[in-house]
Amino acid sequence: MMDKKELRASIKLLKRQHTGEQLLEQSEAIMAKLERHPDFRNAKTVMLYSALPDEVQTRDFIEKWRHQKRIILPTVVGDDIIPVELTENTGFAVGDFNILEPQNVPYTGDYDLIVVPGVAFDNDGNRIGRGRGYYDRFLCKHLNVKRIGICFDFQLVPEVPTEPNDIRMDEVISL
Repeated sequence: MMDKKELRASIKLLKRQHTGEQLLEQSEAIMAKLERHPDFRNAKTVMLYSALPDEVQTRDFIEKWRHQKRIILPTVVGDDIIPVELTENTGFAVGDFNILEPQNVPYTGDYDLIVVPGVAFDNDGNRIGRGRGYYDRFLCKHLNVKRIGICFDFQLVPEVPTEPNDIRMDEVISL
């Protein structure tokens, strides 16, 4: 089994074999799958994410659903994810990783569903991110909430190396 560093490098190479258009097409298909998922359909409060260029793209999906559900987006402050609710008047600013982050007071309510990006996932719901542990630190405070990881088909691998503090997904949606 590859270690985390090797797995990240391997996924990076696989990503480069796809054009931006191919990744956008896959993103749309993955988000359509999420949209049909019963847990998304039934959720009133959903945490999504603002995608980096090499992640499953979420912007159009967020725009489509932001008036029908309570949408929460992560912002990064120091070593932590600070969740922020997307409201009618929420403005955006470029955050730490060149990600557009919503500017609003921190959201402290409950969630029905948390949608999580990652570098790689396996069929047991294990994931690795970019190596900073933001999501693991955030998710360990919300273990009772349904967690769905979303990824491109080449990000789904036979086995992801894990550590005790890694938080597993309940499900992974890919193509």
